[in-house]
Amino acid sequence: MSIIRKLLPRHLDIIFEINGRFLSELRENGSYSEEQISRMSIIGEGGEQTVRMANLATIGSYKINGVSALHSGLLKEQVLKDFAELWPEKFTNVTNGVTHRRFLAVSNPGLSGLISEKTGKEWLTHLEQLHKLEPLATDTEFQQKWLEVKLENKKFLSRFIKEKTGVEVDPSMLFDVQVKRIHEYKRQHLKVLHILSLYKRIKNGDTEGISPSAFIFAGKAAPGYFMAKLIIRLVTSVAELVNNDEDTKHLLKVVFLPNFSVKQAQHIYPAADLSEQISLAGMEASGTGNMKFALNGALTVGTLDGANVEIREEVGDDNFFLFGLTTEEVQNTKSAGYHPYKIYDQDQELCEVLDMLVSGEISKGDTELFRPIYDNLLGRDPYLLLKDYRSYIEAMEEVHSVWRQPNEWAKRSILNVANMGKFSSDRSIQDYCDKIWKVGAVKVN
Repeated sequence: MSIIRKLLPRHLDIIFEINGRFLSELRENGSYSEEQISRMSIIGEGGEQTVRMANLATIGSYKINGVSALHSGLLKEQVLKDFAELWPEKFTNVTNGVTHRRFLAVSNPGLSGLISEKTGKEWLTHLEQLHKLEPLATDTEFQQKWLEVKLENKKFLSRFIKEKTGVEVDPSMLFDVQVKRIHEYKRQHLKVLHILSLYKRIKNGDTEGISPSAFIFAGKAAPGYFMAKLIIRLVTSVAELVNNDEDTKHLLKVVFLPNFSVKQAQHIYPAADLSEQISLAGMEASGTGNMKFALNGALTVGTLDGANVEIREEVGDDNFFLFGLTTEEVQNTKSAGYHPYKIYDQDQELCEVLDMLVSGEISKGDTELFRPIYDNLLGRDPYLLLKDYRSYIEAMEEVHSVWRQPNEWAKRSILNVANMGKFSSDRSIQDYCDKIWKVGAVKVN
């Protein structure tokens, strides 16, 4: 409030006027308690006064929507529950979409050419036409062509990685990719714990079920976000350990690509075999990287978060590697009192992997460098990483099992692409036109 009063005094006058009229209407309605009215007020009174921008936006808007079915549901059930009860007609959903002309047709000419050769070019303007690929999912000749296109994309990305980082990656490896903004809720450090678990197994002589894998990370952290910056440091330290160890470097490679951008992403999405969408359920509004990966034939390992829920519904449960708590289970776990140390104490592998963070083994003897991550996970673990760890490890074992069956992997990959029609930005914009803007198409001569 003090900032707005200083910088935008006239705006603050208008906000007070809007709030006064709105609260008067609620009191005249007679159905709302003072507690509800306090929650719905634009002005937050607890401690220092604040301006609740979401409340202001909701009161002033014609429609309110989330950008995935899960997100829109959370708005109605939790974030803006009082407003959804007051104005149920205001709330709707528009799931995000991506522009397949850029992220498939332009970025992946090998795959788009193969699709057009078999189904025609109508999918370029009507993405639902990708359904025509479904009968080809079990055609062994088509599967082979599909895998050949992917391999060429992986060869290209391998050269790009070598140029940018100096790391040599074998294109025949499973390309396991997590590229997105670096944030604790997106849980890049869960992926790192998985890599360390594989590292420990190999060092102990247990290589059963481990497919040669290249773990590719990219993404930016907000300048002042200490923990996110430290997670990047953790990835690069683990890369240095794994890539230079004679026992592991033929089975595991870790890469962090610097300066992530959309242009760089156009090299990465076509080459990915596995898409990591492992955020804590209930945290991701939607995500569009998950759509771009699936559209390029990557299989997804993920939680029921954001648009993952709808992607799984479209591509089929068998073609999505699911793990972790649901949004409801996350809430119940937190409500019941969550003690991450108990999980650490009862899981020997997790215990050994976590202790590596403070042993100095991955930080050239520095036992304090990664202690903030270690202490955060064992003390609070706000994004329930330890709770989901074992479920994630089991999902990754299934991933590696399917990867060793190339025809089965190709079938699932083809079915992913065939069922991504819903996630076109054309559909998303049409939803806005129909549900919110109430405008029709204009003919362009």
